[in-house]
Amino acid sequence: MPEILRHPGTVLTDHVFSVPLDHARPDGERIEVFAREVVAADKEREELPWLLFLQGGPGHSSPRPVGRDAWLPVALRHYRVLLLDQRGTGRSTPANRQSLAARGAAEDQAAYLAHFRADSIVRDAEHIRRELLGEGSTWSTLGQSFGGFCTLAYLSYAPESIREAFVTGGLPGLRTDVAEVYRAAYPRVAAKNAQFYARYPGDVRRVREIVEHLAAHEVKLADGSPLTVERFQWLGMLLGQGSGAHTLHYLLENAWVRGVAGPELSDGFLEAVRAQVSLAGAPLFATVHESCYAQRSVSPEGTRWAAQRVRAEFPDFDAERALRTPDAPVYFTGEMIYPWMFDVDPALIPLRETARRLAERGDWPDLYDPRRLAANEVPVYAAVYHDDMYVDREHSLATARAVPNTRVWVTNEWEHDALRVSGGAVLERLIGMARGEV
Repeated sequence: MPEILRHPGTVLTDHVFSVPLDHARPDGERIEVFAREVVAADKEREELPWLLFLQGGPGHSSPRPVGRDAWLPVALRHYRVLLLDQRGTGRSTPANRQSLAARGAAEDQAAYLAHFRADSIVRDAEHIRRELLGEGSTWSTLGQSFGGFCTLAYLSYAPESIREAFVTGGLPGLRTDVAEVYRAAYPRVAAKNAQFYARYPGDVRRVREIVEHLAAHEVKLADGSPLTVERFQWLGMLLGQGSGAHTLHYLLENAWVRGVAGPELSDGFLEAVRAQVSLAGAPLFATVHESCYAQRSVSPEGTRWAAQRVRAEFPDFDAERALRTPDAPVYFTGEMIYPWMFDVDPALIPLRETARRLAERGDWPDLYDPRRLAANEVPVYAAVYHDDMYVDREHSLATARAVPNTRVWVTNEWEHDALRVSGGAVLERLIGMARGEV
């Protein structure tokens, strides 16, 4: 029997579904996928339309709500919400260094993880829809970031199951080569760096001092892993969030403490860095990240560590070069996955060879069907963030033009994490568009 919990103003029902690992082989190995149903307490017995939430990532579990928080108050006025833990995350069958080790060699692990992209996720959703709602049923979807990528895959495979689709910060390029994804990304990250240093000019010196220290000393985090210059630069992931620049600044201002031998990086600073750069809580984010862009008709040679290959084209991110230039800022990187991560992060080191095999794979199935999308009849309402660091605005708008019945709201009021931090304002705007109120 499903477990039912009551929070302030909401009723939560936990569901576990058995789905095929490979939906092309329904009689083969099966895994579990977890989803949590949320309904307003005063609407518990009502026949409400369903809203499937597709989380950003890849590799992140769905939100764990406490009452009516974040965007849920807006959604629960209209829908019964299903929070899906995409395969490999949260309470779904885990995919991490511990569970993957039981599968054997890296070759076997990579073959297993090949089934953890958007195409498999939306087929899980279809399995769940039929089991939970019944054949012939439909539901609405809300896709945040990577969840929007899943939405476009859903509209490619099973548009008849979707009543309406809401997307926040996640319209992918339908035929964008993975290297082009990063050629578009590095300038956006550079712009965020420039904005950061313009707001906090004193951090130019702070960051240079930290980078000089890391280049000259072996520094360990509390988990025993090294803090290298490149790993420190990855803190730039914060710069795409609404308050991320402030978070980074406050982290930097407490970097130093005077020890026996003189100034050294403080334990508090190193712990704050570890919390940001460790992927122990989301190893799939690194392991299948670039694979989520791979399509044989676009990148037949595979991803081949595209972010690393392209980085050399953008010398502003070269820390050594910056240090050779007096007073030059050291730029942070952004949402890029690099092979060195599998050399330093304890959660990723055992997956090094597995990740290499995924990077070299070239026969990835296409994720999107441009012909089917060109005939789309499902209403799509998308928030595109003008200054989004993670998802390219022009790629998003090109996709919106290619998919009929897509209505776009372009805004610079919010950053990529607006769905979470806007108090439901973003979702309310999209629902208003769907209801003809905006």
